[in-house]
Amino acid sequence: MCLFASPFSTSLIMRLCTAMPHLLSTPHISRVLMAYAAWLSIYGSGEQQRLAAEFVSYILQRAEKAGEKVYEKATRIVEEGKAWGSLTLKGFEKEVEVNGEKHKVKVIDGGAVEEDKGGRKLLRIKITAEVGRVEGEHIVDRVVREYTITYGRYGRDNVVLGFATARADAPGGREADAERYSALIKALTGKEPRIRHMKDGGIMIEYYEGHLEGFRRFTELADAIEEWLEETSRRRPTH
Repeated sequence: MCLFASPFSTSLIMRLCTAMPHLLSTPHISRVLMAYAAWLSIYGSGEQQRLAAEFVSYILQRAEKAGEKVYEKATRIVEEGKAWGSLTLKGFEKEVEVNGEKHKVKVIDGGAVEEDKGGRKLLRIKITAEVGRVEGEHIVDRVVREYTITYGRYGRDNVVLGFATARADAPGGREADAERYSALIKALTGKEPRIRHMKDGGIMIEYYEGHLEGFRRFTELADAIEEWLEETSRRRPTH
């Protein structure tokens, strides 16, 4: 992670603490830094872990004095950071309900890579999973395939958005494929994506930054997501 290549130093932590209470209302990089400090306070080592833990404790104390809303926001960011990389995709299983039907999701493998397309830096998350419907004690209509979610930054505000397209050649057609996408994403992130039916008959699945927060809990995705968020936060989209 290029931004955090060096261990936390005392001077850096003091500068960050001095920046309160503006830290919680500044651009994404501040949020990332707070969450990363929380992660280091659990998974770091030696002096790095100690300093990060001190920083997290101090920032929560300052946030508490700043008011209930600020404290709740700071606590949420810290908890998100501590959860980064706490799970693994491979072997992950969960049962979720989508459109009134229960689905069983079992992840086989996955990962994330950055790609450049037309001057835009994209993040592609690829997950191979088995998704089936739950009928009583049985799993039916099992489908194993690779699901791809592509994230980019869009608009004047550099908003984080992700997209995927339901496949017409998937078992059951586009509608069934979109439902399996929804089950997979809900299982991994706790949130269903938005399903958009296009005029040409296609189905687009949309994801937001909240879904990315859920993806960051997985070891195979966390580093790539953080590097992409940090790098693209400094860029403006080309179109």
